[in-house]
Amino acid sequence: MSKKTRCLSSETRTSDEERSIVNELRQEFGFKLKEILPYTSLSKSTFEYHPHPKKKLISDKALVSIIKMIKKHHASYGYWPVTDTLRMTYHLMVNHKRVQRLMRENNLGANKYNLRAGKYDSSKGPQNKKAKNRFHQKFKTDRPHQKVVTDISEFRYGNMTIRDRVYLSPFKDLFSGEIFSYTITDRPLTRYVLEGLEGVFTARPKLLNYRMTIHSDQGIQYQSNPYRHALRKHKVFQSMSRRATCHDNAAMESFFHIMKVEMNYFTHHFDTKKQLVKAMKEWISYYNEDRIRHKLKGLTPIQYRNQALSKMI
Repeated sequence: MSKKTRCLSSETRTSDEERSIVNELRQEFGFKLKEILPYTSLSKSTFEYHPHPKKKLISDKALVSIIKMIKKHHASYGYWPVTDTLRMTYHLMVNHKRVQRLMRENNLGANKYNLRAGKYDSSKGPQNKKAKNRFHQKFKTDRPHQKVVTDISEFRYGNMTIRDRVYLSPFKDLFSGEIFSYTITDRPLTRYVLEGLEGVFTARPKLLNYRMTIHSDQGIQYQSNPYRHALRKHKVFQSMSRRATCHDNAAMESFFHIMKVEMNYFTHHFDTKKQLVKAMKEWISYYNEDRIRHKLKGLTPIQYRNQALSKMI
């Protein structure tokens, strides 16, 4: 028995010192832990205990300053995305309730707007064959490119007349919330919806071994033969909401609301089509590439999608 082993249990030695000697003996002589611990005052649980590093302390005043910097670049962030940004960017482990309190006290909350604006109704027109509802308001999925939703929304500019409008037709992945593809056009025609649909097919990796389902309302574009044929050609299931049941496509309706609130559509008047389209494209790019979500573990939609695909392909 080595000299170190015989004198391990000295009453004047601290637990950290004993732990250090035990580690030295294990590395130098290859002793097993159960062979050494009886000669110490340490139990196995005490030996293996590692105290958590102390959290970085920061005053409320300093924390508010950082939150203001975050809100300057991400005005729409609520307390959860702000908390995630503090953790990931500033390496500050701050409780979300503290962040919520400071944001409330300093009027730094997320923008909200409850006005119900007029909505474009894509179901008006000649009726064709309708698909069954495959989602039944079950919008969750554990893999990308499996459940996709789409719809068309109207945006106005200039004199706000029927001629001063553009139509956004996006396709949203329910796994990450990413907008795979979209078109912004003067008229909500089927051919423009098909352009966006082709972008969805292009974005989907060919190695995925499961089929995609695309859900929409009962708009005439989605009832059309060219649209249905394109889905069949790529072996994609079609799903449709029930008539006059907006909750069946709530995931898409929610996206339109968030977009219009965050790009200040309800409070800012866009004089020209160019201004409006530019703002729409910039916001969608920001939404996909920079806007983190707590639901996505503090990642952006594209980061979350790439992370999942890297484990699958």
